Amino acid sequence: MNARIAARTVRTLLLTRSQVETLVNSSLLVDRLRDGFVAYSATSSNRARRVRSAFPNSAGSATVLFPGTAPGVPAYTVKVHAKFPNESPAIRGVLCLHDLATGGLLAVMDSTYLTAIRTGIAGALAAHVLARPDAELAAIIGAGVQGTFQLRALANMRPLKRVWVYDIVAERAEAFAQAMGKELSLPIEVAPSVSSAVGQAAIVLAATWSKAPLILPGMLAPGTHVTTLGPDEPGKAEVAASLVQEGLFVCDDRDLAVELGAVGGVGLGPEVVDAELGEVLSGRHPGRTSSSQITIYGGVGLAFQDTVTAWQAYEAARSRGIGSEIDFLG
Repeated sequence: MNARIAARTVRTLLLTRSQVETLVNSSLLVDRLRDGFVAYSATSSNRARRVRSAFPNSAGSATVLFPGTAPGVPAYTVKVHAKFPNESPAIRGVLCLHDLATGGLLAVMDSTYLTAIRTGIAGALAAHVLARPDAELAAIIGAGVQGTFQLRALANMRPLKRVWVYDIVAERAEAFAQAMGKELSLPIEVAPSVSSAVGQAAIVLAATWSKAPLILPGMLAPGTHVTTLGPDEPGKAEVAASLVQEGLFVCDDRDLAVELGAVGGVGLGPEVVDAELGEVLSGRHPGRTSSSQITIYGGVGLAFQDTVTAWQAYEAARSRGIGSEIDFLG
């Protein structure tokens, strides 16, 4: 009886996209995500699950990410996303934050910004750890939301000297170059092709909707690092199979990289996966071992990343009195 009464007294906090944006501290999030990746790769339990389904007679698809748990966070998350590549934003959804002990619904929040920032930080973190220490020239392939968040995060992790950007829509690349160049005080140049952009860079950050590899053998200089985040569901690919096979390939989750990520997207199997990001961050795997080595990070996005980010937003909202409440059990 007491448990039922306690459950009924839980009031759920509702947070909009703009509110979440003001609540997430990107500087603090870097260390929390780093710790989360290390913890994730250190255990075989609570591995990420993704359930995806396409909508009939539609260009959209739906994905559920669960269970989102992280050490030190007394809550779990379930995120429901819809993807419509021709819309803006192309990815939208909600995240439910539950009390880990009782299942009580603590918060429901828009997950658009939350997903974008945690994905961008993770991609940049992998690039920073796997790229050569002296790498200061970057290429952005795909001048969308992830291009913005990854470049912003990477620029906060290491000094960059010059950036090239390529997008199939030239106007979008131009707008990206102007906006991000001004924000980061960096010279950003629009490249005429993928090959031109990546051939001049030491760090490549790719996040597109491509269904076929666009970073091909012969394009990359020795020692280049590539972060590829576009392949996050079956049928998508950005980096050619031979590059994945020949380079050092690191992922966020071995099974998911094959099931729906950069490995499976080019028809390869688990044998090409050298390490998970958490293993590199913890020192269990050395990561890059030479200045001429090609390194590749392929991340699909894990539920614990949502939990770490949502909990930070929830705690900040409670302390600052932001958001509205509702009793779903009332």
